[in-house]
Amino acid sequence: MKRGIDMTKRKAPPDPMELLALYRMMLMVRRSEERLMGLFADGDVPGFIHLGIGQEAVPVGVMSGLGPQDTIASTHRGHGHALAKGLSLEGFFAELLGKDTGLCRGRGGSMHVADMSTGMLGANGIVGAGLSIALGSALAHKTLNRDSISVAFFGDGALAEGLAHECLNMAALLKLPLLFVCENNGWSEFSPTSRQIAFTLEGLSQAYGIPYHSVDGNDVEVVAASVAPLIAGIRQGGGPIVVECHTNRVRGHFEGDAQKYRDADELARLPEADPLRVAGKRLADLGINAAHLEQVAAEVDEAIEAAVSLARQSDLPVFSAAAADVYTVEQVL
Repeated sequence: MKRGIDMTKRKAPPDPMELLALYRMMLMVRRSEERLMGLFADGDVPGFIHLGIGQEAVPVGVMSGLGPQDTIASTHRGHGHALAKGLSLEGFFAELLGKDTGLCRGRGGSMHVADMSTGMLGANGIVGAGLSIALGSALAHKTLNRDSISVAFFGDGALAEGLAHECLNMAALLKLPLLFVCENNGWSEFSPTSRQIAFTLEGLSQAYGIPYHSVDGNDVEVVAASVAPLIAGIRQGGGPIVVECHTNRVRGHFEGDAQKYRDADELARLPEADPLRVAGKRLADLGINAAHLEQVAAEVDEAIEAAVSLARQSDLPVFSAAAADVYTVEQVL
């Protein structure tokens, strides 16, 4: 089942039902990751997982302005990007559980889940590596004269990577249809980004002549309303744009990280800016009652449990077929 959001024709001010759709998708992302926490603890998820709990407003808000013809490149913290772009919930969970029915037949897992049919070019285990993939996709869109844009998601920690500078430079030189979205949660793995980066993204964008916008990444309504006109401008040939979404990382760098390096007071303040709490309060102000939101939550939980159940019943990949889609295999004598 596809669960992407098509809100390219947003109204102003937003309709309560539009905000409710965004809330539902954020809840789908949140509850999916919470379910993954349990599955990982039980040993059902192979490898590492990096959760984006607290950052749901960014992928959901940005994806609300995209269509199926648009492409995105994600990060190691990319579950929200994948689900908001429209990946099948069933295929998503099967992939993370390493099953043959997964979107990548269990070979990609959390950090490499992809689905070309929805324009999801993949998550990436290398910090900043998705930038060049999105850049290449944007170049393809322009070369083939498509009415499409590409979106590069990256964290603030990726700004120290030389590839980020190269991609900004090339995007500006070639005037590519590329939206750079920085999810700035203030942390570069285990260190504050302020100790890792000697410049600002705004200053870097200005150096390359790319328009820059700063957005409250904890308010999905603000994110969606802010990026919609920017996406339209890029689609009309305006060239690349940088958007920095300031948000919060609630869980550790990876699941199991005790976060002993973070101040307890900082962690205690995080619930105040919870994107679901912010959107829920706005919906209440617009007349959407608690019973309605509880019904939404029940529907989301039911869909997730059905997907998990199906994934658990699915077969594991067959080892003998592991090389079937490999470009070349070295013969070992």
